[in-house]
Amino acid sequence: MAVIVVTGGTRGIGRGLAKELGARGARVVICGRSGVDEAAAELGATGVVCDMTDRAQVEALWEKAASLGTVAHWVNNAGVSTARKPLTELPAEQIETVVAANLLGVLNGSAVAARHMLEQGSGTVWNMEGFGSDGRTMPGLVAYGATKRGVTYVTDGLAKELKGTPVRAAHLSPGMVVTDLLVQEYTPEELEKAKKIFNILADKVETVTPFLAEGILKGVKNGGRVAWLTGPKIAFRFATAGFSKRDLFS
Repeated sequence: MAVIVVTGGTRGIGRGLAKELGARGARVVICGRSGVDEAAAELGATGVVCDMTDRAQVEALWEKAASLGTVAHWVNNAGVSTARKPLTELPAEQIETVVAANLLGVLNGSAVAARHMLEQGSGTVWNMEGFGSDGRTMPGLVAYGATKRGVTYVTDGLAKELKGTPVRAAHLSPGMVVTDLLVQEYTPEELEKAKKIFNILADKVETVTPFLAEGILKGVKNGGRVAWLTGPKIAFRFATAGFSKRDLFS
């Protein structure tokens, strides 16, 4: 039975992904800074309290997962966002928090998992992409988008470092998913306007995570990507938006 680690597995995409992987027979280990025991019990997973910005805690997370068997996949999913404000108005502590969680946490997870996977002779490190990974920019998401652009660089760079080894690094791209991170910080008026684009491009966690879980278990080449919201799918959704009755918020 494959052991799979999902960081930030207590809520949102991480929780949905852990559920789907477990349903497909994987032995899942989740981590978070809070709510771990409750989430693990509901998912039938092993839970570990872990702050991904602390290398020692990340090492302990690996040790717990490895005690259950060979760690086939490690998914760096844990992340946070900031308030939707111009960079000039963001408090320094918010910038530091999002950079630490989204970039330092991924660097720690990637380093620890890749090193131990090289020792065991197999495994894939998956890093979760988000808005900004493809270079797009948006006012109010400068700090968040910069970290996700950095995550893509980390993954591509790690894949090059792992070339010729039995270990792989790969991208997970969920697209636009309706979670608390997506809808936070909108005023009611702003959210009503944003819902128009969300109802075209976004999906629910339970729609996206089965696809991602299947992609993880199937695997990709080193440096590859499992992507839900592809270019052709985006084009199709915009082309048929006038006929669609999608309502993700009803």
